[in-house]
Amino acid sequence: MLWVVLLLIVGPIVELWVILQTADLIGGWQTLGLLLIEGAIGGWLMKRQGRAVVRRVDERLRAHDLPTKDLADGLLILSAGALMLTPGFVTDIVGFGLLLPPTRAVARRALLRRFSARMGQGFAFVPEAVRRGRPSGGSPVVDTTATEAAQRRSEAAPLRPGSTDGPSGG
Repeated sequence: MLWVVLLLIVGPIVELWVILQTADLIGGWQTLGLLLIEGAIGGWLMKRQGRAVVRRVDERLRAHDLPTKDLADGLLILSAGALMLTPGFVTDIVGFGLLLPPTRAVARRALLRRFSARMGQGFAFVPEAVRRGRPSGGSPVVDTTATEAAQRRSEAAPLRPGSTDGPSGG
């Protein structure tokens, strides 16, 4: 929870400080131009890397393989795009780092390690009774459809001759 506070409060303060220091050094309009150029280059890189990942996922799925690494790459590229959308040099640097294949590979390994460590835990927010197929009251869950129920009713109690309530009613 602490990292969320740091990300939402300290992050923008650091970004603003870096932008102001850069504006002091090279000028306000040049800083704005630099931010726009970084955004354009980042968008181009994100589009290029994203298309390559989509192509690799498609190839893996056509070969009936699980595209785990490629999906993790796609998540990291999407995260890089979100970072590059926020104005600032620090988030752009992190976003560029996620767009470059060598640094993305390091982040991918950490991400896959984190996901595989949590896979055996299941859904922690779902009560154990529900996960075992029983609601909290303890009675078993019965899955049925309306046609099955109607069929059982008609088999249990045949309709009277001349009745118009059933399929053979005339």
